Amino acid sequence: MWQKIKSFLFKNGTSAQTVAKNTVWLSISNFGGRMLKAIIVIYAARVLGTEGYGVFSYAVTLAGFFTLFVDPGINAVLIREGAKASPEERQRLFATTLFMKAIIIAASVLVVITIAPLFSTLPGAKILLPFVALIIVFDSTREFLSSLFRAEEKMQWDAAAFLSANLAIVIFGFILLKKAPTPMSFTGAYVLGTAVGALVAIWLLRKKFNGILSGVSFKRMTAIIKTAWPFAVTSTLGALLTNTDILIISWMRNASEVGIYSAAIRIVQVLYLIPTVVQLSTLPILARLAKRDPVKFRFALERTIVLIFLISVPLSLGGIILGSGIMRLVFGSPYVIGGVAFSILMLGVSFDYAGGIISNAIFAYDHQKSLIVSSAIGGFGNVIFDLLFIPRWGMAGSAVATLFAQILSNGYLWYAMKKLNPFHVFSRTKRIVASGALMAAVTILLSAAHMNVLLNIAISGIVYCLALFILREPLLREMKKIVMPSPVEA
Repeated sequence: MWQKIKSFLFKNGTSAQTVAKNTVWLSISNFGGRMLKAIIVIYAARVLGTEGYGVFSYAVTLAGFFTLFVDPGINAVLIREGAKASPEERQRLFATTLFMKAIIIAASVLVVITIAPLFSTLPGAKILLPFVALIIVFDSTREFLSSLFRAEEKMQWDAAAFLSANLAIVIFGFILLKKAPTPMSFTGAYVLGTAVGALVAIWLLRKKFNGILSGVSFKRMTAIIKTAWPFAVTSTLGALLTNTDILIISWMRNASEVGIYSAAIRIVQVLYLIPTVVQLSTLPILARLAKRDPVKFRFALERTIVLIFLISVPLSLGGIILGSGIMRLVFGSPYVIGGVAFSILMLGVSFDYAGGIISNAIFAYDHQKSLIVSSAIGGFGNVIFDLLFIPRWGMAGSAVATLFAQILSNGYLWYAMKKLNPFHVFSRTKRIVASGALMAAVTILLSAAHMNVLLNIAISGIVYCLALFILREPLLREMKKIVMPSPVEA
């Protein structure tokens, strides 16, 4: 049994097993890491209060807005091209992209230190920006190095670096916040934690740095820029969808409302790790199948989207119904007012989960222009809707703006992908929808009976799984075969 587990977790076999292995490690790192970080974030949000936490969130968001090009597609190019390259070609690609990345990070830090303070509107945020710049340096470095782990499909190394970073943030967070419960202390914990994660990633790849400068190719840079430039545009437009909410709320409202809305987004962001894990696990395989075997590509895409719906439907429905209860449970009574915004944001989960997988598939087809159009629709749409809704409805209006932008943006992604490779999934989601509807009815009844939120979530989850089992959802059998293959399949 141990040999089977070891083989499953540390070796690449069949395509399905490799995806499953990668998914396990990415899940361990992302969910384990985020859960660790969630502990300190919840503690910080409580001890700093809505205003103090709002100042910290605003500083991080403002810095993020001014570092839009910190990853102009270089990470994704390294994953996609590195997955198809020989070890020698991959090393040269790594050397060249590392050189490019270093220049971009340096430029981003300069912008955060010199320009971002001029746009700071909340008192106390400006002093945090130089330290936030350090977070960007360390976190961007670790993320870039993790792209090489993913290209080589060694997600266990990615897990080691990410978990180290988040565990360090938790440890330093409790120590520093205990001494002084201020936004500066929390920022310092992030600086130290992200530095640990970057150092672990560098140590794991220490052999790759031997003679690294000799592998830099300026001719290859031109090709990388041609491939990556759409991502620079996409990331810029995508930032309008992810960052403008908090910035516009800070301009039109106050630090307290920024803190409450940031807390709601924090929970949603943790849940968005699910499609991220699946995206990173399937990208190398989709990149190999695109244009070589469209039939297998379509089958892989359809199965992945159905899997995403199987996961997102109960999360979305549960979040909508239990929004206020979840906010009170996680962050305390001062944050309950953000429950409506949280429920609205959870309504967009199913749209965005599937959209993330489809954008992955479009990238595998090297059709980045469609990603630019989708990001433009989502980014500009979100800004327009924010300006219309936030003055009237505050953070709830911001959540509605995000939902509308997600629907429009992801709707275009479906349209674009169907033109590249027609796929069909809704006929395979009937059992999932039926199970989700039954679960939602149970969740509403338990909520009306004032059932504890955690107990409600647990019972509702069991009901959903049992419904899938009773309705004989095919994906359950497929997942069992992947994790526990028969001797012939293994």
